[in-house]
Amino acid sequence: MTEDNAPEPVEGEEAEEPIKQRKNGLYPAVSDELAEQMRTGWADTELRDLQPIAQASYAAARRAAVSARFPGERLVVPAGNLKTRANDTDYPFRAGTEYVHLTGDQTQDGVLVMEPTADGHRSTAYLLPRSDRENGEFWLSGEGELWVGRRHSLSEGELLLGIPCDDVRELSALLSEATGPVRVVRGYDAGIEAALTDKVTAERDTEFKVFLSELRLVKDEWEVGELQNACDATARGFEDVVKVLDKAQATSERYIEGTFFLRARVEGNDVGYGSICASGPHATTLHWVRNDGPVRAGDLLLLDAGVETHSLYTADITRTLPVSGSYSDLQRQIYDAVFEAQEAGIAAVRPGAKYRDFHDAAQRVLAEKLVSWGILDGPVERVLELGLQRRWTLHGTGHMLGLDVHDCAQARVEAYVDGTLEPGMVLTVEPGLYFQADDLSVPAEYRGIGVRIEDDILVTSDGNRNLSAALPRRSDEVEAWMRSLHG
Repeated sequence: MTEDNAPEPVEGEEAEEPIKQRKNGLYPAVSDELAEQMRTGWADTELRDLQPIAQASYAAARRAAVSARFPGERLVVPAGNLKTRANDTDYPFRAGTEYVHLTGDQTQDGVLVMEPTADGHRSTAYLLPRSDRENGEFWLSGEGELWVGRRHSLSEGELLLGIPCDDVRELSALLSEATGPVRVVRGYDAGIEAALTDKVTAERDTEFKVFLSELRLVKDEWEVGELQNACDATARGFEDVVKVLDKAQATSERYIEGTFFLRARVEGNDVGYGSICASGPHATTLHWVRNDGPVRAGDLLLLDAGVETHSLYTADITRTLPVSGSYSDLQRQIYDAVFEAQEAGIAAVRPGAKYRDFHDAAQRVLAEKLVSWGILDGPVERVLELGLQRRWTLHGTGHMLGLDVHDCAQARVEAYVDGTLEPGMVLTVEPGLYFQADDLSVPAEYRGIGVRIEDDILVTSDGNRNLSAALPRRSDEVEAWMRSLHG
């Protein structure tokens, strides 16, 4: 990475704010001659034949739903800003989910403002324009075009998003003078929130965020297609991992993490969440993302990972694989129990069913297995009533999926967990059994075994469709699949 940032702006240049520089840059000044040289001699690179992005019409429909719900109110939805990783390096930017859902745009510092009109709202995307060549921003600033790449111009943004675009650097001043009711999505842009501090209330803003979360409960056809793409790419990532298990055994879980990450970056934007590459007893830790442990023949590998598409929709799939290619008898017993529970859960996913039904169906199977193995005393109804199976099942059996891996998280309980399934909803079904290495309440041979199977399920008009069906689930099919990948 280049160590030295550019120098201070030329003395006497007019700029609203000084261009931020590193303290210890090697160039102390910019000569007038160099400044003039850098201003001129550049080709016109404006893109004038751009087509709207694929989701532009769908984003417009979502904004229409928002407009209908909040007539007469100014609505502000920020993308967010860069976050510092260390010193002057930043984390990769990921735009706020609400902003992406309503615009399709992913650029840092962007803000969607929906101004109330007589018949609805007028939407404007406030964006950073291309970096300025007159004041030297494009080559002097660490966020300039020659340092981090070209941004779209505001005119290009209008072609891509299908709505007017304006300079976001002027927005805080505009919002500070705004009158009438305003709502803002909090937590993304402190500057925008500060401009609205005397115009908004926490209660109204929370209501706004809840609505936007519930707006994502039912996916449109374009979103379903993106989730299918994410699942397909994820399946290929799992294949990549199986092909290099020998290298993982020679190194660590990190080899698995890196292998899957390569697929995510080649076919998508990133991983949708930190990959869980949990081998051996690490599989009993639900969110094991350290991924620094050994991978040993005879152990199970619990791989929970998802590719995030370029449009930011993510898959969320888990398979528990025998590192050696074959399950032991006890591993197969536990795996098959989880598979049976998942089958029961998936069968309960259909329009009109209660959201909780798939969880209850899967938990019943697992409780029955724990009783039949002598780990829990029956009857099963008592076990379920008291939740005694949870010592080994630990978590809920699934969640909504979309732009966030745990999508729609701010929705009302009555609309989500206590709600009813509808066509277009996408959720995970992911039962598991986890026998901790130090759990003296189970036979010694169970200890350190963790199994989870997770698939991404679309509710259809007549039942459901498994978006991640490209990956085998049944134990014998998993073994056959692994053998085929090893040639």
